[in-house]
This record gives sequence, structure tokens and C-alpha cells, in this order.
Amino acid sequence: MECKCNCNSNMKDEKMEQILQKYDADKNNLIQILNEVQEAYGYIPKNAQLEISEYLKMPMAEIYGVITFYARFILKPKGKYNIAVCLGTACYVKGSEKILDRVKQRLGIDVGETTKDGKFSIESTRCIGACGLAPVFTVNGEVYGKATIELVDKVIDEYMNKD
Repeated sequence: MECKCNCNSNMKDEKMEQILQKYDADKNNLIQILNEVQEAYGYIPKNAQLEISEYLKMPMAEIYGVITFYARFILKPKGKYNIAVCLGTACYVKGSEKILDRVKQRLGIDVGETTKDGKFSIESTRCIGACGLAPVFTVNGEVYGKATIELVDKVIDEYMNKD
């Protein structure tokens, strides 16, 4: 299959071929295939969806429906530094909405977006189990508790100055 997008399709086709070869062409393998694709690419690219569609003989709409149903799957690549702000009850009550607003303001993007340079992305999460540290945000899984606007600024500044 020839990819019509502006991506490096040869590398992706090779990865996809390796992933698909592990599974029978059975619709029941869709979730496992999507998990592997997400693991390999960090998201589920459109050309991967097309290859899965052909391999499993499933309509693209059905595959897209599964991808968008499960919160685990994402359709856009995340930034090198993914900032996740917890909006669970304890964090929300302690002001996590202000923390999220500050992250969006500083980076000039919204939840689910990635900066043009690919360095940062933002997501909102539900409880991450650090309620005693509320409000909480993470950067690539590293937890920052008792968050303040000042802490957000300091952490973003540190990551902006990295490579």
C-alpha cells in the first residue's frame, strides 16, 4: 500500500508489517494491534489505521470508532514533554483549573494539542492517585504536587531550557 501523506512511509510500513505479522487477520485482534501501534509510534497514525483496515478487512470508520472510544488511544503525537494536569475532585477543589489555564497560557496551546516545535503537549487527566499532594500536574509522568502558578512557571522554564 502506498501512503499518500507526507510521512516517512517506508519506515512506518516496515514497523506496521512487523506488528501485523504477529496476528491473524481477525477483527478480534484489533485492540491488541492498536496497543502495539500506539506503543511503537506513541500514537495511532492515519496510515497505520489504513493498513489495519486493509489487513483486518474492516471499515476505517469502525477502527476510528474503537480508537476514539478508548481514552488510551491517541490520534496525534504528543510533545517531547507531555504536561498532564489532574482535574480529579481533590485537585479540582484545590485549584487545578487555574494550573491548567496557566499551562495553556504559557504554551499557547489547548488540551490535546502540541506546540509547533513538538516540544510540549497538554492533557487533562482524572485522578492520578496523589490526592494528598493536590493540586497535581505531571511532566512525562514525573509528579509535581501542591502546584502553584509559580511552580508551573518554574517547571515550564526548566523544560524550555532543555535541549
